[in-house]
Amino acid sequence: MPERINIDAPLWDQSTFVGRFKHFLWVTDPRTCTVGDEALDKAKDLVEKYRRGLEPPGTTLEQVIYAKKLYESAFHPDSGEKQNVFGRMSFQVPGGMAITGAMLQWYRTPFAVVFWQWVNQSFNALVNYTNRNAKSPTTTTQLVVAYVSATSSAMITALGCKYYWSKKASPFMQRYVPFAAVAAANCVNIPLMRQNEFLHGVDCSDEQGKIVGQSKLAAGKAFSQVIISRIIMCAPGMLILPIIMERAEKLPFMKRITYLHGPIQVLGVGCFLSFMVPTACAIFPQKCSIKTTTLARLEPKAYEEIKSNCGDKVPERVYFNKGL
Repeated sequence: MPERINIDAPLWDQSTFVGRFKHFLWVTDPRTCTVGDEALDKAKDLVEKYRRGLEPPGTTLEQVIYAKKLYESAFHPDSGEKQNVFGRMSFQVPGGMAITGAMLQWYRTPFAVVFWQWVNQSFNALVNYTNRNAKSPTTTTQLVVAYVSATSSAMITALGCKYYWSKKASPFMQRYVPFAAVAAANCVNIPLMRQNEFLHGVDCSDEQGKIVGQSKLAAGKAFSQVIISRIIMCAPGMLILPIIMERAEKLPFMKRITYLHGPIQVLGVGCFLSFMVPTACAIFPQKCSIKTTTLARLEPKAYEEIKSNCGDKVPERVYFNKGL
């Protein structure tokens, strides 16, 4: 091979938004969802061999980069375990466009609101669990309670908005019931599905990657960034598409093809998500950091743990995986 790459580092500079956008555009490619388990296992094997400098003779750089793409799209960065295909970020475009399109199309009855919010939050719960910080294990009981709480909050919010807006708002404004419910539910779903990270803290490491302690404050920062990213991810499709559909549905030819309004909304959401999934993922660095002086002030127990593990050389910042 003409050159070697750092197989564990992104191909683009992650200190810039553009670099992170290119990385997530590459790694969340929906086409990777169609790759079978055998090919994924081979990609993981090649990545692991390349990491040790034991890749088969004749292996090209292109093969290594493609294996890296498959590996990062399908395997958890903390545990190395293969992720459920429906919970991968690379499935956000096909999964999100189908569910969000349905929510935007069928929102007029309480049953439709409840059903599609349940479907959406079930999908979100799977995504949140799949992309959690895997070094903070969650029990089955915690998962069930988190799932029920998160989906219930979404349905209650949706019904509340539906009931209130049906009396106060115009039919056009009622199109925003799904977004209000999704935004509110994200604030509940993510912390609940990843509650152990907050209860026990997430692993924090120094610049060399050595784990030096755990921090609940770092988990809180991770939650806030992921919540903001998820809301931004769905916002354009759920805020702009209703305006487009409100005007389009008044056109004569659209009145003749009412049976296609649902598929049109699904495709419209897909167009938005194709751009917004990598954009939202790139807003904050995946390798998040927090100042140790902040920990000393707000979480002294975590700071003392880091101090005892580092001795006199306490790092200025510690780093952790914020999840997606």
